[in-house]
Amino acid sequence: MQNTKITFLGCGTSTGVPVISCSCNVCLSDNPKNKRTRSSIFLENDQTKLLIDAGPDLRHQLLREKIFQTDAVLFTHGHIDHTAGFDDTRAFCWHRKDRLPVYGSPDTLEILNRMFPWAFDPKTNIQGYVQAEGIPFTSEFRIGNISIIPFEVRHASIATHGFYFKLPSGRSFAYASDIKSLPESNYDLLKDCDIHIFGGLRYLEHPSHMSVSESCALAKNLNSPRTYLTHLSHDIEYETHSATLPANRYFAYDGLSLEL
Repeated sequence: MQNTKITFLGCGTSTGVPVISCSCNVCLSDNPKNKRTRSSIFLENDQTKLLIDAGPDLRHQLLREKIFQTDAVLFTHGHIDHTAGFDDTRAFCWHRKDRLPVYGSPDTLEILNRMFPWAFDPKTNIQGYVQAEGIPFTSEFRIGNISIIPFEVRHASIATHGFYFKLPSGRSFAYASDIKSLPESNYDLLKDCDIHIFGGLRYLEHPSHMSVSESCALAKNLNSPRTYLTHLSHDIEYETHSATLPANRYFAYDGLSLEL
């Protein structure tokens, strides 16, 4: 069975780490695992390549990981730290004859259309520009040899989704970077995942993001065999705080790769 590689392009919150004008120990750290660009992941196997979110650090992330093409872009929601790098997806369009498939909820696609109207205009056919086809999701869909089930999560006041990925190896994982809580109606879907990736912003409670303890509690409720925390702030010092996590719970870091 074919494995799929999951790469954390970024695991930081909206400010990134280091934070501008901050002189805390994490922001001044030389440890590369404390340097966090905005949250995004990339999936790839021999048949399928998928980008999840396109934040303001996308160009740097793609160059760092030597990613030059994708079959589609999936968006979790329309916040700026997940969409501001959208124009850099133009590089993917240079290698395509058709328009780049862009998946999102109807609300997210509406936001993208307002921000980047030229990209979705079917009359736009100019070399060097983004040429996208917006595809709304409401239920399970398939791209190449990967099946995706979007699920709603609670995060601020904007419609936000996580994704459950069924991979060609027969294994699965769930990704929800911006999450305050998971509706119980989604528990059955996520309980059979091999890996969970959840946001775990910081140790203090936050109104629209799960804390580290909340994320670990959710993982426990789902009987998660392995969980990675992402969307991390500068309150997380990788080495020190990794040692305090429960068994099989880990902080992600930029460039981390997993295989399923």
